[in-house]
Amino acid sequence: MKTIKVLVVDDSAFMRKWISDFLSEHPRLEVIGTARNGQEALEKIAVCRPDVVTLDVEMPVMDGLVTLRRIMEKHPLPVVMVSSTTKEGAENTVAAMQYGAVDFVAKPSGPISLDLYKVKDELIRKVLHASEANMRALAARRPKAALWRPPAKTVRAEKAIVAIGTSTGGPRALETVLTQLPPHLAAPVVIVQHMPKGFTKSLANRLDALSAITVKEAEDGEVLRNGTAYIAPGGVHLVVGEENGVLKARFDESLPRAGHRPAVDVLFESLAAIRRCRIVAVIMTGMGSDGTAGLKKLKEGGDVEAIAEARETAVVYGMPRAAIEAGVIDVIAPLDGIAAAIVQSIGE
Repeated sequence: MKTIKVLVVDDSAFMRKWISDFLSEHPRLEVIGTARNGQEALEKIAVCRPDVVTLDVEMPVMDGLVTLRRIMEKHPLPVVMVSSTTKEGAENTVAAMQYGAVDFVAKPSGPISLDLYKVKDELIRKVLHASEANMRALAARRPKAALWRPPAKTVRAEKAIVAIGTSTGGPRALETVLTQLPPHLAAPVVIVQHMPKGFTKSLANRLDALSAITVKEAEDGEVLRNGTAYIAPGGVHLVVGEENGVLKARFDESLPRAGHRPAVDVLFESLAAIRRCRIVAVIMTGMGSDGTAGLKKLKEGGDVEAIAEARETAVVYGMPRAAIEAGVIDVIAPLDGIAAAIVQSIGE
């Protein structure tokens, strides 16, 4: 198999060495160089032409966000951010995902993490996955928010809910979809984005600032309201239950499903118990097959329409492809058509 060439960028010599050593242990990964800051990284990218870059968020001279934007402008290639878990670090990391980074790895204990070995396997896995990313989709200019109106014949469901599952490439995809949903959407939206604890609140805050609908991190026990999107917090499963005809968010701390908590399958499976409700389930970009098993259960009964992101716009086609090949998808739509498909399915 093809060797994947990696450039490691971090202002700490200690971090550069550890990240390089960890990646070099995998037979398919070759670290072809390192850089101390963004300016040096851009110079080395032009010369070395790496397949993937690991990029520190916080650096002198030129920080990770500025560097990432320059990379996407001049030499679009897969970037995995390496960030701290501080509030500022989380906000910058979420911004990086929306500027075009494929994924990120959180340093366990600050900018210089002596326990970086804890995320070694995750780092290797994400660099390997990043090398397969659809850069045409990442580098494409995203459409501006444009509210879509369904045909007059569309009939609104008496009660409805939208459930979205996504992973690698998800923050950017969610921005496209949520900013195109109308503020009067006749359903709540529940979202599972594979992301660790400490980052989902920053994601929700950023999307809320950009969207006409309200976007927030879900809270245990809260009533789900139309025109509001609820993002599952990292570290817990999000499930939806019905009490006296009202939909509520609940947290479930059961074991991760296929390595994920929150997991899309767990969310979808919880919706299968809800009756007399129109359910729109959406699978977007992501590695693996999370969501397919949950969709199979949803399809066993109830009023369900399943939407999958089309191959051409998915940064990573794994999750949509698994659902499509399992025969549980009703509509396949490019990213900028998903919001329209959701609104048409629910009605107004």
